[in-house]
This record gives sequence, C-alpha cells and structure tokens, in this order.
Amino acid sequence: MNLPPAKVGMAVLAVALGFSLMTASPLQAQVMQNAGGSTEMQNLRASQDQLNILQNVENRSQVAPKETDAYRKFFRVPPQNVDKKITLGTAFLQRYPKSVYVEAVDVGLTNAYLAKQDWKNFYNFANQALAKNPNEVDVLTTVGWVIPHQFDPNGASPAQQLQKAEADEKHALDLLSQMSKPKGVSAQQFAAMKAQKSQQAHSALGLVYFRRGDYADSATELQQSTQASTGVDETDLFVLGADLQNLKRHADAAKAFARCSEVAGPLQARCKQSADQESHLAGGGQ
Repeated sequence: MNLPPAKVGMAVLAVALGFSLMTASPLQAQVMQNAGGSTEMQNLRASQDQLNILQNVENRSQVAPKETDAYRKFFRVPPQNVDKKITLGTAFLQRYPKSVYVEAVDVGLTNAYLAKQDWKNFYNFANQALAKNPNEVDVLTTVGWVIPHQFDPNGASPAQQLQKAEADEKHALDLLSQMSKPKGVSAQQFAAMKAQKSQQAHSALGLVYFRRGDYADSATELQQSTQASTGVDETDLFVLGADLQNLKRHADAAKAFARCSEVAGPLQARCKQSADQESHLAGGGQ
C-alpha cells in the first residue's frame, strides 16, 4: 500500500480564528470582528487529503517497517482528532528524530496546533518544517494566511509580522508557478491543488494590504482570490467591498457586497446592507 507523501503534506484545518480588532476605522474593525466564521477555512479543510499527494517521500524503500507503520498511524488520524494527532506525532519525533518522515510530521503537527489555536506550538513546528524545507508551499501559505488573521497591531513587531506574511505568500506563489506535476497525480488534480493554494495566497495578501490600509493592492489581490463562481469566502468578498468602498468605487463595491450577501454566514446581513448603501451612492445618492 502506498503511503501519503511527506514533502508538501499539510493544508489548513477549519478553525474559527479569533480575529484581533484593528485600531483603524470602524469599518476595518467590523470586518475583523465579523470574519471569525469564515467559510474559507471550511473550504480549505476539504483539500487536506489532496494536498498530501503533491510530492513523493524520498528514500521510502530504505525506511524500517516499524518506522513506516508509525508514520502511517500518524497520518491516518482523522483531522478532528487533534489530541491523538499531537500524541502520535510527538512520540514519532522522539523515537525517530532523523526519519525521512520528520518534515511531514512537523507539518502535520503544525496543522494540529493550528486547529487548537495553540499559536506558540503552531509557529514552532511551522518554523521547524520551513527550516528543513524553505520551499514547503503548504506551510508558507498557511503561516502567511494565519498571520494577518491572528494579527495584533499592538503586539510585538506588527509591521515585521505583516512583512513576513507578505514574503511567505509571494514565495509560495513563485514556487507554485514553477512546480512540476508529480507522478501519480492527474493533471486535473494538480491544477486544482495549485489553484486552491494560489487562492489562499492571494486571500492572505489581500488581508495583509488591508491591514496596512493599502486598499488598492488589497483589492487587486482579493479580486484574484474571488474569481471563482462558487466556493468563494464571504470574508474575502466583504473585505474586497470595503477596499472598493474606501476607493470610492461604489458600483464595484456594491457588486462585491452583493456577492457576499449571497453566501450564508455571519456577514450576510451586513453585506446586504452595504450592497444597498453602495448601490445608492453609485446612483448619485448621498
């Protein structure tokens, strides 16, 4: 039986992140306050298994059967059983610290601690995975996505944190543009995987720029993350509407808010109200 590969192996688990309020406009604060029920995180959960087949485990034939079995047990733990995942992963790293599967376990533990919102361990294991492989696309996009969502403008080095998120996502997008299709993955699967990770990266960049008050660049990124006709995150659409609102592009803002209002979620009523207001302004109303 083939094992799931180790090199890229982790997607974001759905988790209601506690968004920090921005010390900027009331509109910005409301975006962050209402975004916790994001459907984007739910959409990303669905791609978890697919993203684990992007690359092959190296030297797998040279791994002892007990080590392979231990990795198999770790990988097969359902994503909702976070505590068991952490227990098996921690035990694996203690027993096989030089295993070819260590990077994959680091990535899996990053995922598990994200689900628990244990930020200290989340960043510790993400950093370990990136130290082993700076081109770990899934960790780059995950960390770059979490930073602007979990961002505290009054925390330590907020500007540097946003710079890191921006750099991680831009690096991920560069890697995705150069990535070759691995063996055992259909062209359709590979295209879907790349599209999903690219969407996540543009979503993260959009929020990074929104955090900075750079509405034009934020809108450009979010227009890319919301291109799909279905499965688009309401938070991305709401922030895009807010960007366009700040840019006085009222007709475009009304369209973004209207799309957001079609998505069931905590922002639906607010989007409907904003769509009506922007439509009124676009028509010359005051």
